[in-house]
Amino acid sequence: MKPSTHIPEPEDSVCLAYGRQVKELLNVGNPPEMLDHLWSIYSDAMAFQQEAGHNPRVSDIFMTFRELVFFIQRIESVKA
Repeated sequence: MKPSTHIPEPEDSVCLAYGRQVKELLNVGNPPEMLDHLWSIYSDAMAFQQEAGHNPRVSDIFMTFRELVFFIQRIESVKA
């Protein structure tokens, strides 16, 4: 028996919906601009964090930021 490589229909529709959302996001700005904005947002948040005091979620916030940066970089490489 040969394993199926077809993605089930509901997963196809989810992937298409994600693709539409990414396309809409890219209509707002290009990947280099987005990366610049992400760095600004993150830098401002970290500067505020120093004034506000300890945040137990700071490592989670960094991991989310890092994944967003990697995602935008992957999008940029696909568009090239």
